[in-house]
Amino acid sequence: MNSESGAGLVALFAGQGAQAIGMGKDLYEADVAGVRGMFDRADEVLGFPLTRVMFEGPLEELTRTSRCQPALYVHGLACLRALREQSPDLVIGAAAGLSLGEFTAHACAGTFDYETGLDLVFKRGTFMEEQTDAVEGSMAAMMGGTEEQVRALAEAAGVDVANLNAPGQVVLSGSKEGIARAVAEARDHGIKLAKELTVAGAYHSRLMQPAQDKLAAELAKTGMRAPEIPVICNVDARAVSAVEEIKDTLERQVTGSVRWSESMRLLVDDGHDRFVELGPGKVLAGLMRRIEKGVEVVQAADLEGIGAVLG
Repeated sequence: MNSESGAGLVALFAGQGAQAIGMGKDLYEADVAGVRGMFDRADEVLGFPLTRVMFEGPLEELTRTSRCQPALYVHGLACLRALREQSPDLVIGAAAGLSLGEFTAHACAGTFDYETGLDLVFKRGTFMEEQTDAVEGSMAAMMGGTEEQVRALAEAAGVDVANLNAPGQVVLSGSKEGIARAVAEARDHGIKLAKELTVAGAYHSRLMQPAQDKLAAELAKTGMRAPEIPVICNVDARAVSAVEEIKDTLERQVTGSVRWSESMRLLVDDGHDRFVELGPGKVLAGLMRRIEKGVEVVQAADLEGIGAVLG
């Protein structure tokens, strides 16, 4: 993939659930573009060995929301720095991220610096972890139904629409009882398959309101600037540029729906047809195949993937 298109590449950043033990280790050891300093600085800023958790686990520790979110943030930006170092002429034309990845997208766009974003995502993860410990919640994937059918089910079960990932793929979030009811009644609402997910809590639901309130206080005192490239926000599926609207959308995202399918359609309709997924896993590439089959998404999670982007 090259960078000849005037629109440039769209940088996509992974969300929670994409983490994997060993993430970023090859970049660290090769010290491409000085990324080792990014990992070491994260350990210093956070006051605990995040890098060791990323490279060695255990998985239970890496999966903790307060560890997972900064880990994905650091890894995504390290991949981006390595990619830019190896191809100085590469143009990033826009950015987006799934849930937590939206913060990484803003760091990519220059909305805030690396350390400011790292502090924000660690606090966000900590607030969300505290809330998952305080309130028992769950999530469930709904496959094969329309958005209208899933929304009707969510209302009946008293839960929220957490993720609109792709056509026919919606995630619900809420109380354990509400999610159990939604799974049990899914077929009655015309939904082909419903499956409860193995997650720590009810992300992107009303149960996360206390975490959202705490994050809002942190965002209010955080210095930001207008992004240098368009960044698509999850909750409104549109580009945001004014500082106050960026803070507002990042706040509302904690309890609001991740409108990923609409966000990707917006970018495709704007003429973007080349995307790079910066982070572990292939979740975003898989979703794009369901949203728009003709769009290419390459993964840049390690040295091999970065080389493929430039090849």
